[in-house]
Amino acid sequence: MLSILVIHGPNLNLLGLREPGIYGSTTLDSITRQLKETADALQVTLSSLQSNHEGVLVDTIHAALGQHQGIVINAGAYTHTSVALRDAIAGVAIPTVEVHLSNLYRRETFRHHSYIAPVAIGQISGFGADSYRLGLYALVHYLKQAQ
Repeated sequence: MLSILVIHGPNLNLLGLREPGIYGSTTLDSITRQLKETADALQVTLSSLQSNHEGVLVDTIHAALGQHQGIVINAGAYTHTSVALRDAIAGVAIPTVEVHLSNLYRRETFRHHSYIAPVAIGQISGFGADSYRLGLYALVHYLKQAQ
């Protein structure tokens, strides 16, 4: 059975409270529940982690090696700043899908650049909480095609 790791970066623990006009009113717990239901329907296992600390996220990506076949990541603000996360994803070479709640390209110019995108198999943004579900579907489809 495929195992997928979902990583939530900084400030995503505040979903439902933080800037609902941009990020919506869905909480991280609700997103996690929805993803687990989707994973069950896709017959894959799912693990998730949220951290506001870059090193914890890097360590989690490293620990995924040999444990998970795919990663769905919303690196939050680290998307635009973290070479360390980019290098961790490239280093473990686990197929990764980058997701974002908002459409990065309709926001501030500094959000238009992603360090993650060049090492991800794809990026989904702008569909609110559904971005995670769509990312999971895309990743599982990719992994099953590769088998």
